[in-house]
Amino acid sequence: MKINFNKPIIPTTILLSFLTIIGFFLYFFTQKEVFWAGYWVMTIFYGLIFYIGAYAGNLRKSNTSDGLMLADRSLPLGIAILTMSATWVGGGFINGTAEYAASSGLVWVQAPWGYALSLIIGGLFFAKKMRRGNYKTMLDPLSQKFGKRMAAVLFIPALFGEIFWTAAILMALGTTFGTVLGLDTDSAIILSAIIAIAYTAIGGLWSVALTDVVQLFLLIGGLFLVVPFALETVGGWENTWSLYVEKNGASASLLPSREALGDYYWNWWDYALLLIFGGIPWQVYFQRVLASKDEKTAIRLSVFAGFFCLLAAIPAGMIGIVGSVADWQALGLNAPPDAASTLPWVVRYLTNPWVATLGLGAVAAAVMSSVDSSILSASSLASWNVYRPLIKPQITTEKLAKVIQKCIWIIGVTATVLALNIGSVYELWFLCSDFVYCLLFPPLVCALFDKKSNTYGAIAGFLVAFILRFGGGDPTLGLPILIEYPMIEDGVVLFPFRTLAMISGLVTIVVISRVFKIKNAYQR
Repeated sequence: MKINFNKPIIPTTILLSFLTIIGFFLYFFTQKEVFWAGYWVMTIFYGLIFYIGAYAGNLRKSNTSDGLMLADRSLPLGIAILTMSATWVGGGFINGTAEYAASSGLVWVQAPWGYALSLIIGGLFFAKKMRRGNYKTMLDPLSQKFGKRMAAVLFIPALFGEIFWTAAILMALGTTFGTVLGLDTDSAIILSAIIAIAYTAIGGLWSVALTDVVQLFLLIGGLFLVVPFALETVGGWENTWSLYVEKNGASASLLPSREALGDYYWNWWDYALLLIFGGIPWQVYFQRVLASKDEKTAIRLSVFAGFFCLLAAIPAGMIGIVGSVADWQALGLNAPPDAASTLPWVVRYLTNPWVATLGLGAVAAAVMSSVDSSILSASSLASWNVYRPLIKPQITTEKLAKVIQKCIWIIGVTATVLALNIGSVYELWFLCSDFVYCLLFPPLVCALFDKKSNTYGAIAGFLVAFILRFGGGDPTLGLPILIEYPMIEDGVVLFPFRTLAMISGLVTIVVISRVFKIKNAYQR
């Protein structure tokens, strides 16, 4: 295959020119105190990422939907591991880890190890079955088992999960840009989103995978570089840790205990199970599993990526600890305005400007690596499992690829608008897994492992899980509590109702499927 290295040069040049014009506009027409050296470094970084993403479009063997969604099922193990790791270690991952380490103690920093376990469990129990089935999306086994209309219904929580995830990580980037470079948060979100959407639409999964490789190395390197500079400012690790333990007590441990959690003990377990099993039924995960060369690659990439997630969480957690114990007033600095700003605040004010720029590059890399993956995943589901079977069954794979590209822009813009109107990164990030844990995990398990499950069971299970989950309300979405669960404090349900909803949905699918099968047999 002949690859044209010069093809991406023109659009990359246009992008760099556009960023340069924005820079001059900010310099001459605004009063903002912009860190200009950092701005131009980030301009070069964005140009590099866009070039790699656009160049990767040349690696596609075909212009079909398979080439765009699954990289023609040719991802080698090394690239597959790195793109899987980079996808999970996004802006929400690192900003959220620092946010909760600073505000609530390490005991509530559940997402890093929870998602790591979900990748490992997914690799050991789900990856082989999915890759062997030669499916194109996560919803394919659900469509085969429960019908295309039920698959379209299950597409809704999958879509919202991906959109919320994308919005959360864009918000993380906007916050960091605003703090480190002095740029307007909304502008940073919009600009970053446009770049990620553009190269994803051009090259599909190959663009996502190759940019992920670069972004993951920038992420790990940038965060580990920030940590020693930040620690030096607050007196070294031993002093920092002793102050953190003194401040948080039992909450400074990763292990749950009644002492640390009190009445929130069962709530902690509810969230832990949500992250572990709610991290599995994601198209963004299975897209890499299904794009791998063979079954062994699918299993290995999941397991290795789980360990990469744990590694990436270490510097983010340490930055959160530093931000928690730093005496900002004694340092002559304003404290972070909120916990969500902990990581960018530490990066900007407790390191020198150049280290801060590299730290910003790490955050930008993390965000871009997750945004592109998420919008491609949602677009793949929308086109393959909704548009193709329900609207245009006879569409060719070449025309379907164009539909996917249009969906990438639609979904990307929707997530960007949402990112401009949200608060906590970590809360929205949790909510993503909440949807898929309660509504998608039960039917996925039954579709793959229960031969007797059927459409009636899937419909009943979905309704039961939906009622039990949303009956518990949701403060992030402003939903009131409709079901009087036990253990309600200050308008928050501490009873593990999410896990109850998931298990109830799973049991309902199994039971109703068998009841309707027996009834039909009796009538005949």
